[in-house]
Amino acid sequence: MTSLVSHVPPADSSDAERHFSRRFQFETDCSDVHYSLQQQNIDFVLLDVRSPELYQRSHLPQAINLPHKEIDQRLYQRYARHTLFVVYCAGPHCNGAQKAALALSRLGYPVKEMIGGMTGWQDEGFTFFGEPQKNVTCGC
Repeated sequence: MTSLVSHVPPADSSDAERHFSRRFQFETDCSDVHYSLQQQNIDFVLLDVRSPELYQRSHLPQAINLPHKEIDQRLYQRYARHTLFVVYCAGPHCNGAQKAALALSRLGYPVKEMIGGMTGWQDEGFTFFGEPQKNVTCGC
């Protein structure tokens, strides 16, 4: 008898390697973003895609705010097409970052999602601008 975990057999090692290495092309984590900010090694635009109200309440250092619903061709006026965007939202319970990543990729920009969002950032103990988060909401 097999467990629910092994009911569907795992991928072979080479397929797993391809899968997990490919994920790094699409996502980064809070620690890597924090480290890059601390080292002043910023070769990306950190984009908070929550509502302006939530951004004003609190946001990550050096992040700019652009709600995912407002991402459109106007970005061409501000950012070259090779600009890497790192998007985040409230946390794993919200898909605003994925919506933003889709919109940016449709415009031809390279993009990565910062997994964990505000929740992950707070869980890591990193500081942000504004008041501490109690109930992190998306506001998308």
